[in-house]
Order: sequence, then C-alpha cells, then structure tokens
Amino acid sequence: MALILYAGKVNKNSYKIRITADYAGVKLELAPNFEMGVTNKTPEFIKMNPIGKIPVLQTPDGPIFESNAISRYVARLKADNSLYGSSLIDYGRIEQWIDFATLEVDANIIYWLKGRMGNAPYLPPGEEAAISALKRALAALNLHLASNTYLVGHSITLADIILTCNLILGFIKLMTKSFTSEFPHVERYFWTLVNQPNFKKTLGEVKQADSVLPVPSTRKPAQPKEPAKPKANDPKKEAKKEPVKPKEAGEEEEEAPKPKPKNPLDLLPPSKMILDEWKRLYSNTKTNFREVAIKGFWDMYDPEGYSLWFCDYKYNEENTVSFVTLNKVGGFLQRMDLARKYAFGKMLVIGSEPPFKVKGLWLFRGQEVPQFVIDECYDMELYEWKKVDISDEAQKERVNQMIEDQEPFEGEALLDAKCFK
Repeated sequence: MALILYAGKVNKNSYKIRITADYAGVKLELAPNFEMGVTNKTPEFIKMNPIGKIPVLQTPDGPIFESNAISRYVARLKADNSLYGSSLIDYGRIEQWIDFATLEVDANIIYWLKGRMGNAPYLPPGEEAAISALKRALAALNLHLASNTYLVGHSITLADIILTCNLILGFIKLMTKSFTSEFPHVERYFWTLVNQPNFKKTLGEVKQADSVLPVPSTRKPAQPKEPAKPKANDPKKEAKKEPVKPKEAGEEEEEAPKPKPKNPLDLLPPSKMILDEWKRLYSNTKTNFREVAIKGFWDMYDPEGYSLWFCDYKYNEENTVSFVTLNKVGGFLQRMDLARKYAFGKMLVIGSEPPFKVKGLWLFRGQEVPQFVIDECYDMELYEWKKVDISDEAQKERVNQMIEDQEPFEGEALLDAKCFK
C-alpha cells in the first residue's frame, strides 16, 4: 500500500511532509479528489483523525496525524538519509530546533496571521505580543545562523525543512523586507532553502510580501430602512403592548471596548526636544560632526524631558570572538525596537583583540530607564546602567565621544560602533 497524504496542495503543513519525502527518497501520493471542508468531515476521515484536521497520512500500518509526527515518520522510513544527523547529539539538536520552529516561530506567526485574516478576533495587544515574541525568536535564530549554514551540521535536516515551512506564511503574508532586514542571516537561510530543488518542486516561486495584510473590517454597511407603512390604531393590539420595563439597579448597558492604555511616557509633559529632529540631524551630518551634530544635540537636549545613560556590559570576559560579540550587540538593538519612539542609542565594541569591551550611551524619554523596556528586553540586565551627570564636563565629553564614534576611545581601538535611531 502506498503512503497517501490527505491534505491540500497549498498548505505549509503539507509542504513539510512532501519535502521530507523527497529528501528521504520516499514515495508519497496526495489523496485524489481531496476537498477541504468536505473530505475531512466524512466518517471515514474522522476514523483516521477524530478532530477532523489535516494533514493525515495513511500508511500500511494505519493512519498518523499531526504534521511534525508525520514528517518524523517519513524521515525515518529509510535509514540511508541524513535528515536526523549522524549522531545522538545531532538527533537531540534536530529535535530541539523542531520544537523551536513550532513553539517560537510558527505559533507567533499563526497568531499574527489569524487576526489579520479574520479567522480570530483582531486584538492589538495580543498581536503586539506575538510580534515581539516572534522578533525575539528570529533574533536568536539570526545569532545561530551567523556562524552556521544550516541548523544542525553541514547539510539539510528535518529541522531545516520544518522551520523553513513554518516561516513561509510569515514571509509571503506578513514579514516585509523592512521587517526581515533586521535578521540578515535568517533572510539568507530562508532564501537559500526555498530555492533548493526539493523545496522548489513543492513550493514553486516564493515571493515576499510587499505589505502586511490589512486589519479586516468588522463593520457592516448599514442597510437603508424601508419607510414604515402607517397602520390604523387597533385598540386590542394597543392593550397587548407591554410597558417598557425600567432598568433594575445594577443593570447596565454593555460597555464599549476600553481604549488601549497609553504608554506612561506619552503622558509626560511635552518636551522642547523633538527626538526625530535629533535623529535626522545625526543621520544627515556627514562633515564637521562636532560643530554641527554635537552642538545641535546640546542645543536640542532637554534635561527635564529626557535623560542620558551609560551602560557597560557585565561579562566582557566572555567576548572572545569578534563576530559573536558583534551579533550579541546587534541582537540587543533588535530587541530594543519596542523603544524606538522614545530612545536613541550608541553601542561601541572596543578593542583590537579579545576580550572585547561593550559600552553604550542611551538617550531615554523621562528621567529613568523606561520600565517597559526593562520588563520586555532581557538584555537590559546584562548591563550596568549609570545616569549621566551633564554638570560633569568629563562625563559630557564622554557623551560627545560616544555619539561621534571617536577613535581611539578611552585609549583603545574601536572594533565597531552601532547606532539605534
């Protein structure tokens, strides 16, 4: 008996199984005349999967449902492939990345997508949380792929197949180039995989989204009412009319949805400093940086509405590999994206040989490091934070040097300088 896959042709969970079969050299057939919403409601299908979901694989030994389980089964059917690596540690790491692909990537993309497609209520706070969690996952993945072509070892494994298929809906429906450009190693990885012959055979041409799916409209256009026809008064019907029941104590009309609470920083008194103006000045100044940008910064700076902070990485002794240190700083800046409206930052990686030092300067709205940033960005606790005393000329000059990327900085060469703006 051949392996029969019950699934739609255009379905990312079907993709992963079919691509796995091609890599494993396993013959797989799609169920003929399968119709979603019809075939999967039949008693015969319900016997294979009691909750009626696809995909389901019919095997000589009985059915299997759940796409990851089916993919694992197919990958193991022939022992002469490398889809599960070549050692026990490879096996463990492949399973690790399959879980990551499912729990950290797929779950957040699906949540984001369902609200946009109208398959679930659109809840902005939930969407924001899903996007934030997805960015955190992609940042971790980006760091791993900075020094690895594939997730495990030096060839495509089952983990790569499942992760790539889980990323597809994100790339084609939600994640525009401006979104994914923050994760260049993930981009390189994804486009490399989807253009492999065994992937392309199933996926065809994959095109990245030009824009995020719009939020679905929930308002229905009001239907014009027909004018009521005048009726003769009927004393009997008038008598039958019940008086309007007065509203009992405690009985209230349904409340309108409460507006999303504002960020506490938006409730601060207005500041004379316009952060976007400073960011434009910084970006557009190409010459005479001290005379133009630095002077402009201090002319704009509002010490009542903003505060300056130095940060120093606590574990510089661990920074023994240059590209890993640079990726660490890059990941931190990606995770700080939630503060873009309220912050400007410079991060310096210092030293010509390891261990490298990481130091930073941050401008924040308000007089403290924002609590929502501390709560959401786990990197914050990896740094020592010290508020800048601008009455101290030495500290003020240090601010100038960090904004300017002065080299040498504190007597050492700069490996790199990154800006958050």
